[in-house]
This record gives sequence, structure tokens and C-alpha cells, in this order.
Amino acid sequence: VQLQASGGGLVQAGGSLRLSCAASGLTFNYYVMAWLRQAPGKAREFVARINRRDGSSTDYADSVKGRFTISRDNANNTLYLQMNSLKPEDTALDYCAAQSPGTRTDQYNYWGQGTLVTVSS
Repeated sequence: VQLQASGGGLVQAGGSLRLSCAASGLTFNYYVMAWLRQAPGKAREFVARINRRDGSSTDYADSVKGRFTISRDNANNTLYLQMNSLKPEDTALDYCAAQSPGTRTDQYNYWGQGTLVTVSS
């Protein structure tokens, strides 16, 4: 199984980025998919989650609600995170992760390698 995250970079506050996560080696639409992030010197935290199959249900951390949008393209085995109105506190290494049904909500079966998002003030 591989989860390949990309799309990170350096952006000014107020700007936007779109992260992608290309999945292979797993039945993509079987898994709940999520984005998590780890800021320098801080613990990893949940960012957003999208349900399996049709992606009709999403969940966001309060800190990103209204600014970030998670989506999935099951035909192309790809997860996305559209990040708008970025703030310096969004600076972090962002990870995509896959969670099989029945797994505890704070645990994930597979992780990507991370893509770095840096927001300058």
C-alpha cells in the first residue's frame, strides 16, 4: 500500500493550496480517508475526514472549518484537501491516512509520507 501526498509548498497568509494524495495497493473506496498534520514542536492533529464510498459525509477540526475542503475521487484513487485563507498557524507537515471500517476513529491503517505546508505572515 502506498499513499503519496503532494501539493505542499510556501504560500503567503491568505493564500490557497491544494493537497493531493494518490493511493495504490488498496481498495480505495473501502476506506475512510483523512488528513492530519503535525506542526513544529507539536503533536500530530486531526484536520479532516471523509467517509468511504461516495464521500457524502465529511468532518473537520474546528481550526480549519469553513476554510478547508476534503474530497475524494474514487475513480482515480485520489484524496484532496483544498486549503483556503491559510494562516501562519497552518504551517505543518500534512499527512494523508486511510482507515478501514471498524477501526477506532483515532487510529489509521495506512499513512502517507507527508507534504510540507509553510504559510508566511
